[in-house]
Amino acid sequence: MTRAVARISSEASLGELALKLAAVEAGAMAVGTTKELVGIVSERDLTRAYGRADDPQSMHVSDIVTEDLIWCGPDTTAKDAARLMVDRGVRHLLVGDADADDLKGIVSARDLMEALIGP
Repeated sequence: MTRAVARISSEASLGELALKLAAVEAGAMAVGTTKELVGIVSERDLTRAYGRADDPQSMHVSDIVTEDLIWCGPDTTAKDAARLMVDRGVRHLLVGDADADDLKGIVSARDLMEALIGP
């Protein structure tokens, strides 16, 4: 799990998102502030937007953000987290308390592969 979760504003442009993802070397980041989590956005979301949109330069993070958040608790096993990802068709899970919007980190499919089979 990545504990230092990068965040971006929903008003940021897709270009700003690309730069920030590269700068923090992340595959996904939270959208919103530490007080209000709006959603999550990933490299895949960004790539799809650039591939499908007529004018991606005019788009914002709010246009591609995933608002249906999938959470797991900090004590969720790697196997259970992997099952949740497969069942819900996602590559990133928010870790923390969904009811309190208390984001502790993000776990990726790669994190789980490393946990299950080793680095």
